[in-house]
Amino acid sequence: MVYQDHLTKFVVIKPLKTKTAEEVAYNLIDIFTLLGAPSILQSDNGREFSNQIVCNLKNYWPNLKIVHGKLRHSQSQGSVERANQDIQNMLMTWMRDNNTSKWSEGLKFIQLI
Repeated sequence: MVYQDHLTKFVVIKPLKTKTAEEVAYNLIDIFTLLGAPSILQSDNGREFSNQIVCNLKNYWPNLKIVHGKLRHSQSQGSVERANQDIQNMLMTWMRDNNTSKWSEGLKFIQLI
C-alpha cells in the first residue's frame, strides 16, 4: 500500500497480506493516527476503497472526504504513479543486492530512503 501526501509528497509504504477493506482501513488508521488525517483521501478505483469499512473512517474523521480517481486514467494520480514506479525499482534493487525474494522485508529500508 502506498500512501502519499500530495502537498509534501511524503510517502508511507506498507506491506499488505490482502487488499481487503478491513486491512486497508486498519493501515489507514495507523497512518492517520501518526500523521493526522487528510481532508481529502483520494484513491484509485479498487473495490477495496469503495467498501463500507473504508467509508466508516468518516466516523473517526467526519470532515474526511473520500474521492476516487478516474477509471483507467493514471494521469489523474501522476505523482502517486511515479512514486509507485520508484518504489518498485528501489525494491527490486534491494532484493537483488540482498539476494532475497522477501520484498516485504525491504519496504522498511525503502521507506527510509
